[in-house]
Amino acid sequence: MSQGDMKQPLLTSPPATQGSLTDHLTDAPLVGILGTGDFSRSLAQRLVASGYRVVVGSRTPKRSAGLFPEEADVTTQQEAASRAELVFVGLFVEHYLTLRGLKEVLAGKVLVDVSNGTQINHNEPSNAEQLAALFPDSVVVKGFNVISAWTLQTGPRDGSRQVLLCSDSVSAKNSVAQLSRNMGFIPVDLGRLSSARNIENAPLRLFPTWTRPILCTLSLFLFFFLFNFLHDVLHPYITSGRNVFYKLPVETVNVTLPAVAMVMLALVYLPGLLAAFLQLQRDTKYRRFPDWLDRWLLARKQMGLLAFLCAALHAIYSLCLPMRRSARYMMLNAASKMVKEGQAEVWDEEAVWRMELYLSVGIMALGLLSLLAVASLPSVSNSLNWREFTFIQ
Repeated sequence: MSQGDMKQPLLTSPPATQGSLTDHLTDAPLVGILGTGDFSRSLAQRLVASGYRVVVGSRTPKRSAGLFPEEADVTTQQEAASRAELVFVGLFVEHYLTLRGLKEVLAGKVLVDVSNGTQINHNEPSNAEQLAALFPDSVVVKGFNVISAWTLQTGPRDGSRQVLLCSDSVSAKNSVAQLSRNMGFIPVDLGRLSSARNIENAPLRLFPTWTRPILCTLSLFLFFFLFNFLHDVLHPYITSGRNVFYKLPVETVNVTLPAVAMVMLALVYLPGLLAAFLQLQRDTKYRRFPDWLDRWLLARKQMGLLAFLCAALHAIYSLCLPMRRSARYMMLNAASKMVKEGQAEVWDEEAVWRMELYLSVGIMALGLLSLLAVASLPSVSNSLNWREFTFIQ
């Protein structure tokens, strides 16, 4: 890459239409940013678009000025730290020690730690706690680490809207929470700074609330698949020598999916019944449920969506059954047998009605399950009151 290309900003800001924003918002709050990485540039762009004045502290301000919106003032770290009362620390944790010279300047100010770890931290102090230990006279707030640079650029309409916050100072946490609201995000207070480790671990976990429901679904699928394999495939092969192993990829899977869907749907409503029974037995609703039941209750939404997935896959597999080569061969063999036996027409009234009712009830059941799945989505459930949601359930 040429030296000229290196000077081009990685993230461009939208052009100003009527002069710079600082000309119109001289009384707007001033927010400081230490660091010039992708996240810092996206954060500066979002703050400017939200009506804030921004001062950026860089070790090489002349070199970094072109990477930020023209409304942002790019200066030295010393000057940026002295001018702003609320400062975002956009540095990797291993670079925190480079800020030791700013300890006196940052005394009494709010520092927002946006860093993340590279692996899940179980026992070591969090990045925010290390920053607080390095600047004991400042107030540290952990936040914005679960928001990506892309989300900051495009706004909260794309990606998650939640900003997880924690701090030992309620006033500092409220200030950062109000700033996040003004930026279009939803602050979530997670308590004291000791919760920072959980916030930093959050982006590193892969579907933490889905682990048990997925394991439960897979276990049920393996159980019913093994049962159907033994009953429909292996048993005919052993007893009569009939080879029907071709059923494994489609037909055996298809008869397994509805069983898993029904059991998963039952597991969605069973913990509610158990919880009601416990409350009646204890004659109070103010005692905490056992941990296993509490985790089960919290996993109901995920289990319901997985039940819907199994039911939807069952419907797709059922539609594909006539497309199989084996189904065509069986149809040709049946037609050939009818010709040899001289049968002009075959009609079984009971079998016809059974299949018609089966398809009709199955379609209606899938439709109702789809309604439950859609109603459990946050964007839909948030628009329903409790009575409406209970009616759908």
